[in-house]
Amino acid sequence: MENSTKPIVSVITPTYNAARFITETIFSVKEQTFTNWEMIIVDDSSLDNTVEIVKKEMEKDSRIKLIELKKNSGPANARNRAITAASGNYLAFLDSDDLWLPQKLERQLMFMDQKNLAFSYSAYRIMTEDGERTDVVFHVPGKIDYKSLLKNTIIGTLTVMLDRRKVGKVQMPIHRDCSEDYGLWLSILSKGIQAYGMNEELAIYRKREKSLSSNKLKSAQKTWNTYRKVEKITIPSSIWYLANYSLHALKKHSKT
Repeated sequence: MENSTKPIVSVITPTYNAARFITETIFSVKEQTFTNWEMIIVDDSSLDNTVEIVKKEMEKDSRIKLIELKKNSGPANARNRAITAASGNYLAFLDSDDLWLPQKLERQLMFMDQKNLAFSYSAYRIMTEDGERTDVVFHVPGKIDYKSLLKNTIIGTLTVMLDRRKVGKVQMPIHRDCSEDYGLWLSILSKGIQAYGMNEELAIYRKREKSLSSNKLKSAQKTWNTYRKVEKITIPSSIWYLANYSLHALKKHSKT
């Protein structure tokens, strides 16, 4: 499978002012035991030296590619630009401050190939902003469908892998006040596709104190907007789903 000249996995990495972390993130991809990949980094008009760091890494490894956006337009647009440029059969998502364990791609590709899957995700560990790995690991269910995902926050973007031949053309919804990655997973599952989980730690999520995901109120608002603006769900149903989503989120984040 790795003999093909075409990269099998396209790694989707949006970045903005990530000079502190991007080298380590790139290194975690370069350390993969599966080597037939391309890493498409889309810089969302960074104000620091992120671009210079990425360009140096490109000189060392031709599998790393860079797209520079002239205007800051948010992570969803950056991811969509990377998805459009991707040439692999599979899409894998990794933000510019997170990490993969070395066997991530190999193990997940094997899992998907053996079970003929369109969408998979895995367990992942939490680390601090300074890179200290904690004891917190988010374990995942073996399967999740559209209605289950409406009530849950279990899929970590850094663990997702999609088979483009099975899910078709995908793009994240462009809504600044919505949860764009969550909206994409819902749009895929709404077609009757199910997502399958590997309850195996394959990635490490950097919990940054000032990140949007660390603000629970804003996160809940974005989830609500995703129900209403993207999924067009009625108000009563949205209230029901958000209550369940919030309960799962509280249980999940109480560990951290």
